[in-house]
Amino acid sequence: MRRVLELIDAAPQGAGPYGITVGPDGGVWFTLVHSGEIGRLSVDGAVARYGLGAPECGPAVITAGPDGALWFSRMRDHRIGRITTGGEASAFDLPGEGAGPYGLAAGPDGALWFTELNAGRIGRITVEGEVTEYGLPLDGAFPSMITAGPDGALWCTLNQADAVARIATDGSVAVHALPTGGTAPVGITAGADGALWYVGIGGGLVGRITVDGRVSEHPLADRSAKPHAIAADGEGRLWFTEWGAGRIGVLHPDGRLDGYPVPGEGAEPHGIAVGPDGAVYAALERGQILRLG
Repeated sequence: MRRVLELIDAAPQGAGPYGITVGPDGGVWFTLVHSGEIGRLSVDGAVARYGLGAPECGPAVITAGPDGALWFSRMRDHRIGRITTGGEASAFDLPGEGAGPYGLAAGPDGALWFTELNAGRIGRITVEGEVTEYGLPLDGAFPSMITAGPDGALWCTLNQADAVARIATDGSVAVHALPTGGTAPVGITAGADGALWYVGIGGGLVGRITVDGRVSEHPLADRSAKPHAIAADGEGRLWFTEWGAGRIGVLHPDGRLDGYPVPGEGAEPHGIAVGPDGAVYAALERGQILRLG
């Protein structure tokens, strides 16, 4: 059954909805990477925007934290941000300069884990703001998105190393090389099947990696579609944004690939999330939130 696609104006053109997640309050929260704001879409369609006092801070990836607040990376002023469901924002400095925090996920240990694009490290921050950083065994790997795995560890994509890394909560790292050169993985999520799923923005594919490192791939019909972010639903489907093609793609449990073109020019879909009711939300950089229900 085909879904109904709805486009919701969320911000002025150029503000750039980028990351997106469903909050503990039932609202859909998103980052405005170019205007330095956090947005919230309520269930009745109302949009609120909250300034962070730093228009150039570059809020990127956002996720629900273990403390009932939303946490997000500030990749341009190198901080980790927090915002309550009431809209009160704060931020925590990182120890080093120029780290470029990007991917962010709640871990199984009650802390938030994040990637540092520029520094090539993985970070951990407690809800009190205490930060620990762990190095990667590869230089220039460009760690990107991160997610909690089904094995009690964190998993992240290494965009420039064509690899996926597993980070145990004690900071130990194992790297798994991907079979296709130029994959350039970005998005990653835990699937309903007990594996990790990622998308390759360079390789134009959806990949699956088991917790013991076995990889299989699903090439897209359009290898230039630039798949960026990926999210799993409760029915075993994998939803992903095709940034270069202006589409929302879906991989079904039987291996069938399908998709929904986004109407209009310049959609640039980036972040994607699935709500508790199965609705799919995507952040369109042109200033809209897409809902597939």
